[in-house]
Amino acid sequence: MEQVYITDKEYNKTNFKKQPLKKGEYECCIFGNCDFSYTDLSDFIFIECLFNQCNLSLTKLKNTTFHQTEFKNCKMLGLHFEDCNELGLSFSFESCNLSHSLFYNTDIKRTSFKDTKLHEVDFSECDLTNSLFDICDLSGAIFDNTNLDKVDFRTSYNFSIDPDKNRLKKTRFSSYGLSGLLNKYDIVIE
Repeated sequence: MEQVYITDKEYNKTNFKKQPLKKGEYECCIFGNCDFSYTDLSDFIFIECLFNQCNLSLTKLKNTTFHQTEFKNCKMLGLHFEDCNELGLSFSFESCNLSHSLFYNTDIKRTSFKDTKLHEVDFSECDLTNSLFDICDLSGAIFDNTNLDKVDFRTSYNFSIDPDKNRLKKTRFSSYGLSGLLNKYDIVIE
């Protein structure tokens, strides 16, 4: 199948379930109010793209490349980011819903999660060094053997992180968030 190279193009209110996006490389493109849910973006390349108010829920991401890609106000339920191409994997999320997604064993240092819902997201064995979780709801999120060195959790909430099972060197927490580090002890903090 022939692959396309598209640069600096805007896609608005497009339903890619009905009219699939052509496989290829997309650079500096903007996707606004588009529906990618249940589609297959395997082997696609997105470089410096913006996804704004898009639905990407349950989209297949096998060997998908995201390099310096931004997601804003997107619904992204149940995505398998661990299937993405690891080379240059970098993205940011703002006001998104990433619940039930998996980042298992990904190297996503310096990732920014702002005002994002991350219910039951699996960050097991990730390297999140220097990442930011700003005003994020981490209810049920899994951190197991995760590198959280220099991660900023100061404004996030509902997290439960076992310090014995994760790296936490210079990780930042607010004083009201410290209870999320003590859940395994079944103690009452008032």
